[in-house]
Amino acid sequence: MGPISVQRVDYPDTYREFLKMFPDDRACAAYLIRLRWPEGFSCSACKVASATWSESRNRLECTICHHQTYLTAETIFHKTRTPLKTWFEAAWHITTAKNGMSAKTLERTLGISYRTAWMMLQRFRVAMVNKERAPLSGDVEVDETLVGGVRKGGKRGRGSSKSIVVIAIEIKQPKGFGRIRMRHIPDASSSSLVPFVCDVIAPGAVVSTDGWSGYDGLSEHEYIWKQTVLSSSDDPAHISMPGVHRVASLFDRWVLGTHQGSVGKVNTLADNFVS
Repeated sequence: MGPISVQRVDYPDTYREFLKMFPDDRACAAYLIRLRWPEGFSCSACKVASATWSESRNRLECTICHHQTYLTAETIFHKTRTPLKTWFEAAWHITTAKNGMSAKTLERTLGISYRTAWMMLQRFRVAMVNKERAPLSGDVEVDETLVGGVRKGGKRGRGSSKSIVVIAIEIKQPKGFGRIRMRHIPDASSSSLVPFVCDVIAPGAVVSTDGWSGYDGLSEHEYIWKQTVLSSSDDPAHISMPGVHRVASLFDRWVLGTHQGSVGKVNTLADNFVS
């Protein structure tokens, strides 16, 4: 079975709506069936659209050839003993938590073991990455943010002991943001910044950066490069580069909420979180 494609789906906005929409595993299974076969069930063996018999362990049996199909096959729910309702409830909490969701918080919220909560979080995070994603295009802002390190004293800015995460975000017109790419880089030099841009942004895009010299190498590539020297601009950084500053703020909130701000210089969280 190929990847699931959903054109229009209604999702619960509040936890009360979630409980009404998904009161038990049967309701979750019925919802998953609608997602996987929006035009009606089609047997993978006989290739004929048919009704199904519901069997135990989330199996569907074709009424024509009696081939059995696992409802959860090729999904993150497959071959786990965790009930579908618990998976759905975890998905709702993870996607609605503004400060991120740690495995410990998920354990307490759902009343499950820490091992199960950690496993579920890892599967959800992997599922949210589209490996076949296309490069960013159109108008794209690029800038870096600093994560972790010493909070008081010490050197500030790009040369500090903090970890550097570079951000690229599509800017929609007349307003709004599109797709995002993030990556941990060892330093803010041209040898780190320019390869990131070339990896995640399609040629021909309009790339907006600040006046940092690390972006100077972009002039040698097929981009329309717009450079804004913030020190000589009348607008503050969050006005000149609104997209990356919004993402950086949300990323900081996620680090504080999920990891209590604990990010080391070596083996940094950003290596595992962004790409």
